[in-house]
Amino acid sequence: MSAPLKGKVALVAGATRGAGRGMAVELGAAGATVYVTGRSTRARRSEYDRPETIEDTADLVTEAGGQGIAVPTDHLDPAQVRALVDRIADEQGRLDVLVNDIWGGEKLFEWESRLWEHDLDNGLRLLRLAVETHAITSHHALPLLLRNPGGLVVEVTDGTADYNGDHYRVNFFYDLAKASVLRMAFALAHELGPRGATAVALTPGWLRSEIMLETYGVREDNWRDALERVPHFAISETPRYVGRAVAALAADPDVARWNGRSLSSGGLAQEYGFTDLDGSRPDAWRYLVEVQDAGKPADTTGYR
Repeated sequence: MSAPLKGKVALVAGATRGAGRGMAVELGAAGATVYVTGRSTRARRSEYDRPETIEDTADLVTEAGGQGIAVPTDHLDPAQVRALVDRIADEQGRLDVLVNDIWGGEKLFEWESRLWEHDLDNGLRLLRLAVETHAITSHHALPLLLRNPGGLVVEVTDGTADYNGDHYRVNFFYDLAKASVLRMAFALAHELGPRGATAVALTPGWLRSEIMLETYGVREDNWRDALERVPHFAISETPRYVGRAVAALAADPDVARWNGRSLSSGGLAQEYGFTDLDGSRPDAWRYLVEVQDAGKPADTTGYR
């Protein structure tokens, strides 16, 4: 088995479930040592109150061929993040890939509420979880990442810069959070590029996360049963797809060509040739523009 990331060390911040778990597992499948963080552990659940844990993610990383190391971390607490990075430095002496996937906002935003109607405390906490956590984590982790040339920072968001630039995303707080993460990648690119590292923004498409599958009352093995109710869900993808995008970037010796760019799992699949677990290459963001948003019937022909 190929292990292009053997000897590399990654930190996936926010790896309990969804895209974070998918990215951690695929980095492990490529041979990396992967530190996975989050607030949901086997001993204690976060306010999500869901069964997924970072220990489970670490086990999946190891099963995939890497080494998974779970470290419970609240990324709003600078002292915890500093301790996390100190531990990586002590144990590994390096950090090659930083994935900022901290989110935690599913239960905090209101789909139909405008700014003046929205619960203010929830909206402000969403911004702290989605934006402040990324800044705290990068502040403490980047000195370690910069010890060796070729480091990669992946800021995970929802939507490409082109799509979000023209589309209002859900509500004020959600829109602001996702736009902020895009801009963080742009700003980090300017600061890291001259120092030998690369920063990108990356979005999955319509993600078949644990929460999304549960919302539609399906499982990964029968997800197509949801298409009768939500036909455009046909373009959806597994969390492992965006994980393969991260692994491909991390293994690319010319990754600096992407510095500052806004990327998507579907777009990178065309570039690097990887597929989702079913062998397809869903291109969700092109589909959303050309089919769903255009009011056309659901038809993924030519889009996966």
